[in-house]
Amino acid sequence: MQQGKSQVAVGSSTTAQILDGSGKQLGQLPALQGYFASPANGAITLADQQAWRLIVKPTDGGFVYIDDQWYRGTVSLIHTSKGVTAVNNVDLEDYLASVVGKEVYKDWPAEVLKAQAVAARSYALYKSQSSKSSFFDLGDSQTYQVYGGVNGEAPSTHAAVQATAGQVLTYGGKIINASFHASSGGHTENSENVWSGALPYLRGVEDFDQAAPKYQWTKTLTAMEAKQKLSGLGNIIAIKPLGKTFTGRITNVEVVGDRGSRTMTGREMRTALGLNSTLFEVTPQPGLVASQSGSTAPTGFQITGKGHGHGLGMSQWGALGLAKQGKTYDQILQHYYQGTALSKGES
Repeated sequence: MQQGKSQVAVGSSTTAQILDGSGKQLGQLPALQGYFASPANGAITLADQQAWRLIVKPTDGGFVYIDDQWYRGTVSLIHTSKGVTAVNNVDLEDYLASVVGKEVYKDWPAEVLKAQAVAARSYALYKSQSSKSSFFDLGDSQTYQVYGGVNGEAPSTHAAVQATAGQVLTYGGKIINASFHASSGGHTENSENVWSGALPYLRGVEDFDQAAPKYQWTKTLTAMEAKQKLSGLGNIIAIKPLGKTFTGRITNVEVVGDRGSRTMTGREMRTALGLNSTLFEVTPQPGLVASQSGSTAPTGFQITGKGHGHGLGMSQWGALGLAKQGKTYDQILQHYYQGTALSKGES
């Protein structure tokens, strides 16, 4: 939720207990009153209570407030070398009701929401098994899957989570890394073309995401923008693809400037230029600009691409397309996660 902050705003919709890391009650927070948690002397201070780890636990099923969001469950406030880290401790199924509402539109067909619930549950359990943090299992951003507390919930998302309660995707009896993305641009990708290893259940398949707002997109860079975003090479003369996947996604690209050249991966290029995906083509803009060294470079570059995201696993807009064809959530999941089984797992 929040990492390494100098202070964090905290509150509760009901009276809340303040506990230390062992569960011992130290004090209380009155309902609907704001406080700041801040680091002091190797500990966290909140409402005159102090410990290395403080837990805020609302009573009577209340919500806890952190900065600008309300959350279910409890919140741990932890002292780290960088400041205050706030972690929401929440039941998995409550967590999923928010994730579903943040990852797809809440008014989409129920079959899409159910497919998203199963994928998100599988992803959460898979990632929690290999979490590198001693404080939390998952972050709340797109690096993991988007979570927004109570604000992400709706009756439709709760219904989707309840209808699929405990269901996960497995391959060979093990929960899979059920990655997903917004739209693929017509065809999803094989895992080895994005990550280092080939996963049998993450194979590229035809997508049905033509209605996605970023199914096709264009981005234009001026010569100055290209120089700034691809820094250290001077004026950018050319951007040359060196390799593509079978779907057309860029794997490697050479950037040529008047002060040198650099080879980048498609993912690095996507990040540097702020592109929606690695499925793109680059065309120099007409005209040339001269540099102080006497060389010339295009006045800019037009980048045309398709899709939004890494292209692995379920395409959310593609799932919508399949649902509109009458496919059920289990059929949607089978399409994007080849050879998997829908199993009853932990919740």
